Amino acid sequence: MKIVNTVKEMQKIVDTHKKNGDRIVCVPTMGYFHEGHLSLMRIARDYGDIVITTLFVNPTQFGPNEDYQRYPRNFQRDVELASSVNIDYLFSPSVEEMYPDNYHTKITVSKFTDKLEGVKRPGHFDGVATIVAKLFNATKPEVAIFGQKDYQQVLVVKQLVKDLLYDINIVVAPIVREPDGLAMSSRNVYLSQEERNIAPEIFRALNLGIEAVQKGEKRRKIINSIVIEHLRKFPQFFVDYVSAVNAEDFSEPNEFHSGDKIVILVAVFLGKTRLIDNMITTVP
Repeated sequence: MKIVNTVKEMQKIVDTHKKNGDRIVCVPTMGYFHEGHLSLMRIARDYGDIVITTLFVNPTQFGPNEDYQRYPRNFQRDVELASSVNIDYLFSPSVEEMYPDNYHTKITVSKFTDKLEGVKRPGHFDGVATIVAKLFNATKPEVAIFGQKDYQQVLVVKQLVKDLLYDINIVVAPIVREPDGLAMSSRNVYLSQEERNIAPEIFRALNLGIEAVQKGEKRRKIINSIVIEHLRKFPQFFVDYVSAVNAEDFSEPNEFHSGDKIVILVAVFLGKTRLIDNMITTVP
């Protein structure tokens, strides 16, 4: 595995591979790797010849009171873990490399960003869209792998790719969970032992919502309330939002219809840590 720090070097390397007929796969990350990240890298190998993992904690997608400064980082550990799954390149640019002096451009995707994370974290998706576009320009992939856990982000990235005419196939990989159901996240390291013991109740709450849908519940507000009621049994949770939406267009009808693919999305604070999760099902 080779570590690359500059855009020009990354582009030069990619151009050489493309001349040789290699297919490039990109796995964008913010580092502090866990099994969820590694699963994306393994999946990437099935889609091409050269796998590039990007490691960049992007300041523009953090709000002023969010955790950019304390976001977990351990570069040497990340290098060892990425090497263990045999990726070809780790693209790890500096903030100055990605946002040089006199940088004045940002990308705004208006669809899918007017609710949930887009409302709770103003400007977040502008930062996501901008850095994803820049990482795509640096790595020039034919395929990019994203995780389902950031479901709304995936829809934003797909819209970005469509609207800006990127010839990139976006592959969405399933959520990787701990044995007790907690979705793997770099931020899980923030949790105290007591909080970590309670965190799997997010998974159980989502399961209750999915079970209700499978038993015939189609009313969106009832589905939401089932999930919320379980979470509220635990005073340690502060529920930021729970929302069942159409998985394709993010609409929120009063009632879903048979055959609809829906996703239930959750964001909660557990202590000072904000956790997100989701589950997808099809209405019978």
